[in-house]
Amino acid sequence: MRDTVPTPAYVTVGVSHSRDAATAVREATEALALDETRFLLVFVPQGHDLEALAAALGQRCGGVPVFGCTSAGQITEMGYETEAFLVLAFPKAHFRCASILFEPLNPLQITGIATHAKRLAENFSHTAGWNRLALVFADGLSKQEDLLISALSNVLDDMPVFGGSAGDGLRFEETFVLHNATFPRDAALLVLLETNLGFQGLGFDHFLPTDRQVVITEANPRERLVYEINGAPAACEYARLVGCKVEDLSPQVFAENPMLVEHNQNHYVRAISDATEGHALSFLAAIDDGLIMSLGKGREIMATLTDGLAIADCSGRAPDFILGFDCALRKLEIEHKQLSGAVSAVLRDRRVYGFNTFGEQHRGLHMNQTFVGIAFFGTDADGLT
Repeated sequence: MRDTVPTPAYVTVGVSHSRDAATAVREATEALALDETRFLLVFVPQGHDLEALAAALGQRCGGVPVFGCTSAGQITEMGYETEAFLVLAFPKAHFRCASILFEPLNPLQITGIATHAKRLAENFSHTAGWNRLALVFADGLSKQEDLLISALSNVLDDMPVFGGSAGDGLRFEETFVLHNATFPRDAALLVLLETNLGFQGLGFDHFLPTDRQVVITEANPRERLVYEINGAPAACEYARLVGCKVEDLSPQVFAENPMLVEHNQNHYVRAISDATEGHALSFLAAIDDGLIMSLGKGREIMATLTDGLAIADCSGRAPDFILGFDCALRKLEIEHKQLSGAVSAVLRDRRVYGFNTFGEQHRGLHMNQTFVGIAFFGTDADGLT
């Protein structure tokens, strides 16, 4: 039951289900001690008036930095939600931050991004004994996340980088990041964090490669479009491989039958978002001519979730909370299999808070249909277990 799960000590959670911007901001922040808050993470559901929301956040939160994005779903104290305006408050006593907004993303200016990120890190003074990490929130329709995360991970080589791509339900129409009182499109936000808490990164999916391999024989890498697989129209060949008619291809079929690529002896999902009228396939991560891919086979999603979140620090303590970036296509599959209640119970028990993404960033890679997170642990000085 929800009331048996202890409240986290190092983050405060606020939620509103109001569609009125001023009401949503007020309700989600009324229990937060803003004068003791270092920064806020805000995840916005589909359908909000972003201009009004930005104005309300600016008026309500004063000088507290506000970061986040639009989302394809939220992970709250109730588990999975779709209509929750979610605010996470990180306290001054345990966190420091610095941020920079990159815009426009397309075309991506790798040299400029690397230079500015490096300068931000060099100017972000290091507190002795504190740990550092970086968060990235990117426009989920920019198609630039692969190059962005690679560039940032290379230049920020002394700190791990975690991130999620902004969503908009599953419309694939407009996605926005949030940087203080603005919601820019075609942009990415880098937030450097320093904390006296211990943390562990985690990332997992529930797919294994099958022996059914394919070769992309014609593609537009810039637009992540695949026109031909194995020399045949991409959607037709994919439908043949998964055993359905091309007209029956759907988000559910794509979610449960992803394509995988191998990198450093690990397999990562390259998710398909839709099929075009010309039988091309639109992907959510990098593709290229000549790329060899394998059709993925799903494992039991509840078991992989439970195992993936069952982590502890060196003293055997469970996390105080987990900041989670969970792919929207995972949520779609979970809903299709009528597992939302069971998954929400696991997320509540593990105190996971975050959002459903259009892609996840971890270990220098942009990936899909993956859960990426950061588990934060209590300090010995606080005597918490």
